[in-house]
Amino acid sequence: MKLRQPTDFLILEALEDKGRNVATNLAAHTGKSRKNINTRLPVLEDYGLVDKIGPAERSGLYEISTQGKAALIYQDQYDEADDFEALIEGPSAADAPSSADAQASFVRGEENDETEDE
Repeated sequence: MKLRQPTDFLILEALEDKGRNVATNLAAHTGKSRKNINTRLPVLEDYGLVDKIGPAERSGLYEISTQGKAALIYQDQYDEADDFEALIEGPSAADAPSSADAQASFVRGEENDETEDE
């Protein structure tokens, strides 16, 4: 997964803040050109970070996916992560959960399987 910074994260932030939207509005929200936004949205869709929705196949209406929300949570780790895609997909069972992991799991709709003994 090769994201373009800051554009891709600005798109994800705009979709999270403003809700589903089209490239023209995303360009206004991000300060990037519509052409740039139109180029990046299909890439973000291929990565599973946004979903193309709408009544028509060519509607150009996008919304942020759960993976996209997880990417925003881990945004500050993008440059340091060896495998950002694996990071946002979630920790393996061997990894100890951190608060960021728990938050990302919550965003992805995963339930906490750990139970505390009393």
